[in-house]
Amino acid sequence: MSQILTSRQADELHRALIAYLTAANLPNTAAALREELNLSEEVFDPATAKKYEGLLEKKWTSVVRLQKKIMDLESRNHILQSELDNATPTSRQNKDPVAWLPRAPPRHTLQSHRDPITCVAFHPVFSSLASGSEDQTIKIWDWELGELERTIKGHTKAVLDVDYGGPRGNTLLASCSSDLTIKLWDPLDSYKNIRTLPGHDHSVSAVRFIPGSGNLLVSASRDKTLRIWDVSTGYCVKTLRGHAEWVRDVCPSVDGKYILSTSDDYTSRLWDVTITNPEPKVTLIGHEHVVLCCAIAPPAAYQNLAAMAGIKKPPATSSAEFMATGSRDKSIRLWDARGTCIKTLVGHDNWVRGLVFHPGGKYLLSVSDDKTLRCWDLTQEGKCVKTIGDAHGHFVQCIKWAPSVIKDASVNGEHGEPNGTPKKGGAAANPEAQIRCVIATGSVDLNVRIFAN
Repeated sequence: MSQILTSRQADELHRALIAYLTAANLPNTAAALREELNLSEEVFDPATAKKYEGLLEKKWTSVVRLQKKIMDLESRNHILQSELDNATPTSRQNKDPVAWLPRAPPRHTLQSHRDPITCVAFHPVFSSLASGSEDQTIKIWDWELGELERTIKGHTKAVLDVDYGGPRGNTLLASCSSDLTIKLWDPLDSYKNIRTLPGHDHSVSAVRFIPGSGNLLVSASRDKTLRIWDVSTGYCVKTLRGHAEWVRDVCPSVDGKYILSTSDDYTSRLWDVTITNPEPKVTLIGHEHVVLCCAIAPPAAYQNLAAMAGIKKPPATSSAEFMATGSRDKSIRLWDARGTCIKTLVGHDNWVRGLVFHPGGKYLLSVSDDKTLRCWDLTQEGKCVKTIGDAHGHFVQCIKWAPSVIKDASVNGEHGEPNGTPKKGGAAANPEAQIRCVIATGSVDLNVRIFAN
């Protein structure tokens, strides 16, 4: 018989056997083994043997446990191999980041909030995701692992929005609430609350860092105004007035020159914030109910949107050439910079709550109170090409796409914009940017869901 164990391992096994036999009250068998192995009590005394008691049983149970784990892994591997063998060519093409769309089931369902989730935001570099809720808390998750990292408390009413960004070299988390305040949190200092910005006269419904500005933050409020803040001083530097009702959402352009806002007054407004006293550059009129959400198209989408608008050559004069808005009238509208509605996307059966353009420029994604996530193909006149029917068990209130990764980017995003948005107009326009196929959604069902490649 060939020797599998080394002499030292064999000696350890022999001692464990003697200890086991002694403990099991089998002294004759233990004595016979001692004699055959020439291990007298002088060489292997009872006190030393005591230390080996239980070792054999532990090893045995470990082996059984490992065998079960191996069987489970082999079974899982068989299932995955079967899925791979049966995958269609189109599903394999879905690995291309520019063509990738989310699919059910989600990779993770994150559960910890005690009231409806209102907002989500991705850290520009790390695998951190922030979610805000009507339970007055913000939770930080590791979206890759699907684990809760911490709970942030500070607001005294519902948290309505969150966003990562801030000065170059120092990514911050901003949050806003029905308690009339905006709060800034430092992720590098255990999410300590470093500043509170009071000033709005009613609920603060949206907050966004302005790319390229370094220190500027824009907020939208039920007091009918938008405010621009310097986060390094905490001062409000500009107040934008023009909406006649509650301002619901705000979206800055990739270069920070323009801001798109939506309101209960049924309109959206595009503001040029480079001038001293910003006024609406254009007002988007057409929705028949409250406009809840908006998104500015990345330059990667210009070619597809220009074709829809009947323009042969895509314009390149502005970072806000095309926009999308979603409303309680259940529709999504696509607009050009002149305020012309170039397309109305109809398909949702309830209020449209969130919009995000695919970084590759081919799709627009939307979520709604009809519990679905829909994907609209901009190369096919905005046709709805995919619907995730039960994205959540209740109203879906928010959707975010993970920021693209900039190659060789520093931890603090110094090769991109402060909020993780790549320079020069998005991932498809920047060969150094890699699209991350990761989407987060939040719902009244208390769940945050991660859809990932």
